[in-house]
Amino acid sequence: MLAWLLVAVFAGMIAPHDPSRRFEPYSPPGSRHLLGTNDMGYDILSELIMGTRISLLVGLATAAVATLVGLAAGLAAGYSGRFLDEILTGLIDVFLMIPRIPMLILLSAFMQPGALTLSILLGLLWWPPIARIVRSATLQEKKAAFVESAVCLGFSRPRILLGEILPNIMPVVKAKFLMTFASAMIAEASISFLGLGNPLLRSWGRMLYTAFNKGGLIHGMYWWILPPGFCIAAVVVTVMATGMALEETGRSPKREVLRP
Repeated sequence: MLAWLLVAVFAGMIAPHDPSRRFEPYSPPGSRHLLGTNDMGYDILSELIMGTRISLLVGLATAAVATLVGLAAGLAAGYSGRFLDEILTGLIDVFLMIPRIPMLILLSAFMQPGALTLSILLGLLWWPPIARIVRSATLQEKKAAFVESAVCLGFSRPRILLGEILPNIMPVVKAKFLMTFASAMIAEASISFLGLGNPLLRSWGRMLYTAFNKGGLIHGMYWWILPPGFCIAAVVVTVMATGMALEETGRSPKREVLRP
């Protein structure tokens, strides 16, 4: 994961050519172009490296938006009284019933959103699962002895939520953050592959769309088609494996400690 993040940060230094510089179109792999060139004459390897930024940026931004919204809703629903809990839980259930991918396809077809707008749209569609997990974890931590001690000592509700409950559910929150990161990358790649994304966003999904629609498959240019798909699969597997490990850590039994 660190390697992918470093590639995204230093993409401009790692790319062997300027992504906007044109060469001979449909060039096969060679010493000058390790992955050849596409239909417009752009170096595929440089485009692949620069696409790391958009793909990872959308995934991280989406996970951040979804986690913040889901965390706030889950904490409020789990610790508040029955009335607010029922309202928030009902709202979460309503959002869970929305078919996310068809809704995203519909919005993208009309808006052609940029990276930030797409991340916000994805985040607002992907927060309910996080909220449900956080609510369940909050209900468990709410009954812990150190939380009851904090209530008896007169701690404020924000102090209890942020200082007592939140640190104990962070492994679960981190795991859901990474799971959302992976899901958002797949969603962005799916939208771009269908040609519904912003054409200015040169992500891995957009590379696949261009390769399939500009003769890459017909010409048998596997060096144009396979690398973006491999990068998407590699990042998603890496993120999902890390998230599953953190989720298992969060489920491990904890020793309850009474805090002063």
